[in-house]
Amino acid sequence: MISLTNYLVVSGMLFCIGLYVVLVKRNAIQILIGIEMMLNAAILNLVAFGKYDKVNNGGQMFALFAIILAAATTAVALAIILNVYRRYKTIDPDKVDQLKD
Repeated sequence: MISLTNYLVVSGMLFCIGLYVVLVKRNAIQILIGIEMMLNAAILNLVAFGKYDKVNNGGQMFALFAIILAAATTAVALAIILNVYRRYKTIDPDKVDQLKD
């Protein structure tokens, strides 16, 4: 049986990898992937703790809400990235320096 510690270690490693991707990468899509990895680490924590809450299933309910929120956030972020690419012909956040014409 997998213990809670194993879940927390995997979640911590996933969060650290996502944080590294956000801090190092220069591509907007890769930064978005890093943010999603950090969010998935938080969801894994919720599910792991919810496994030990047999009565209320609170962890699973919060995880389901977080997954729905992540899907909506990803859709909005990709729309923003596509509009930025249409305007500046790049998705490098350092090269986007103007907000209006």
